[in-house]
Amino acid sequence: MENADVILKVDEKPNGKQWLGLSFQHLFAMFGSTVLVPILVGINPAIALLSSGLGTLAHMSVTKFKVPAYMGSSFAYIGAMQLLMKNGGLPAIAQGAITGGLVYLIVALVVKFAGQGWIDKVLPPIVVGPIIMVIGLSLASTAVGSSMYTNPSTMTGYSLAYIIIALVTVLAIIIFSIYGRGFFSLVPILLGIVVGYLTALIIGQITGQEIVSFAGLAHARWFDIPPVKIPLISYSLAFYPSAILTMAPIAFVTMTEHFGHVMVLNSLTKKDYFKDPGLDKTLSGDGVAQLIAGFVGAPPVTSYGENIGVMAISKIHSIYVIAGAAGLAVLVSFIGKITALLQSIPSPVVGGASIALFGVIAASGLKIIVENKINFDLKRNLLISSVVLVIGIGGMVLNLTKNLQISSVAIATILGIVLNLILPQEE
Repeated sequence: MENADVILKVDEKPNGKQWLGLSFQHLFAMFGSTVLVPILVGINPAIALLSSGLGTLAHMSVTKFKVPAYMGSSFAYIGAMQLLMKNGGLPAIAQGAITGGLVYLIVALVVKFAGQGWIDKVLPPIVVGPIIMVIGLSLASTAVGSSMYTNPSTMTGYSLAYIIIALVTVLAIIIFSIYGRGFFSLVPILLGIVVGYLTALIIGQITGQEIVSFAGLAHARWFDIPPVKIPLISYSLAFYPSAILTMAPIAFVTMTEHFGHVMVLNSLTKKDYFKDPGLDKTLSGDGVAQLIAGFVGAPPVTSYGENIGVMAISKIHSIYVIAGAAGLAVLVSFIGKITALLQSIPSPVVGGASIALFGVIAASGLKIIVENKINFDLKRNLLISSVVLVIGIGGMVLNLTKNLQISSVAIATILGIVLNLILPQEE
């Protein structure tokens, strides 16, 4: 049964006055992470925005417009892409992204013919609940780091001003969520980001710090075509075995994150996307989105927890709103001024919004445990949840090769499934 508490259900369309604001809210939520990945790799951020929008629309089409998932740049491939950029450039990255998409499609084909009866057996509430909590809480350090340090990537440059800006952003989101009326209650994330941005401007003026930089905005053009790199047109299609060997295995790692995000959406919308449209369709949607990313020269994409958090807080689950955000991402990729303005949003504002978004995801996992009345007096339940939570939140990773790393979320998911299957049931 679909969640009756939502304001807009998955298949409901918002009115014209609300639609634009609701979609912009999703655009703001995903923007920081989606453009950060190409910046770290050396790819034009506008390409990532274009890929994000096109990939999301493609995912919706493959899943029959039933799954409200937004696709953004994947962090899992950063190390591999940085190496490939040095050794083969964009052609190698494109080939690797396309290979990753093909891996998704092959696995989707296997799932289609193998059936899906195994899903309920390997993913019961005692596994799903803690995994969803891990998905949210494993990102806590990222959110707090952006809220506290001027250099969040290295966790250096402690800043009281950043903390104040982040906390103001969080409090604004909470206030608009709880006390907002009418349209203000529907876009608490967007309004919180606006309040945080204005706070950053004020504190920057008072302290003399350049917290918000408009340098990029001054040089940006209004109309700017993203420099799309299409194989066989932009460059010759050389064969890069290293790209295939490096990127293909990572696709299996991101699949575990895909399962987790689908589980969060199942809990949030009270639907079962593993069965309708089916896991084969959701995997295929991710695969097609990655193929598009490869063909336009963008980083591989994956479903975004930030946008799931927006849906949880706003109670707006409409597929039309997500589609609107995808359309806006494509449009913005051609408008240099808007892209530059969005890039000027300082990290403490993004961090403050992330605190709320990732926290809500973690709370959704706790909600599954409560609703299913999981008995923690049973040792198997206690041990399964303990192992999943500590490994997932603690950040354990497996470095199989120099450029292939299995994330803490993936390890926690695998161990949770294995423990549930091998530990005996208790009376």
